[in-house]
Amino acid sequence: MTAVRRIKIVATGLAIALLAVELWYGAPSLASALAHLRTPNWPLLGLAVVADLGSMGLFARMQRRLLRSAGTLVPIQRAVALAYAAHSLSVTLPGGPVFSTAFNFSQMRRFGATPAVASWAVAVSGTLSTGTLILIGAVGGVLARGHGWPALAGDVVVAIGLAVCLRTFVQHPNWLLWLCGKVLTGFARLTGRSVERGTRLVGGAVEQLSVIRMSTRDLRVAMAFAAGNWLLDAVCFGLCCLAAGAQGLTIAQIFIAYTAGMAAASVPLVPGGLGVVDGALALGLTAGGTPVDDAIAGVILYRLISLVLVIGVGWVLWAVLSRRPAALSEITD
Repeated sequence: MTAVRRIKIVATGLAIALLAVELWYGAPSLASALAHLRTPNWPLLGLAVVADLGSMGLFARMQRRLLRSAGTLVPIQRAVALAYAAHSLSVTLPGGPVFSTAFNFSQMRRFGATPAVASWAVAVSGTLSTGTLILIGAVGGVLARGHGWPALAGDVVVAIGLAVCLRTFVQHPNWLLWLCGKVLTGFARLTGRSVERGTRLVGGAVEQLSVIRMSTRDLRVAMAFAAGNWLLDAVCFGLCCLAAGAQGLTIAQIFIAYTAGMAAASVPLVPGGLGVVDGALALGLTAGGTPVDDAIAGVILYRLISLVLVIGVGWVLWAVLSRRPAALSEITD
């Protein structure tokens, strides 16, 4: 047995033990929360499902818009299928973001994007998602009238910095050649190696990127789709809490709890963020005054939609996308 396998076994055992302790410690609250789930508000729960499906649709439209600005036209059905499948890989597999990125890249190549354009689209979509989530968290903090203004200012500065860098390199891809050239030159001086091969590779990538003519309007629309993706998912979370019987929730509470949960989800310690994301969401709600049983019930409903339903659909679509391209055409065209 290799050392890596031993580490994985130990980590899995610790995660299971931690979940067992959490279940034992929170058993009374969990029992009360499950009692709430017997009579949820079904209309609100239905709206929550619609909101989360809309969230995934907006993420797909963001990636589709980026590819279109680079000259690659993708049918909306295929873009949506890719969004679901890649999300499922990212959330459920150990090291999921790596598999998700590779799958996104390979599917975009199937769509007709060059390697450089596919890499660009994956990188830009990730940057847009991260930046808009930071802004949403900052807005939640402002709405809560918290006292951590330096932290909020830091979030805003980071988000604006990401936006400026993104706009610069999206609209002026040739600047990447200059930047990478400087980095390669410095690396060559330190190691004594030739910089010519690296410069040729970068030059070839930038030549492929030069076909991209992303307008300010395209960038704004993509940013709006990225923000809408998070906002609709947050709406789904809020509706689930209301469907579970939570009273007196404010928009600020929902935003803060939601961003805490998504921040926890960005560190893929366990598949699906089981226990980690759920705990962050519940703690965010209870810190705002929501009763523990209501908070747990709301989180369970939200995770049933965002984890079980969405990921279940995603794995089915992954199986379809992983087949030969003609198979998908028969379904979507």
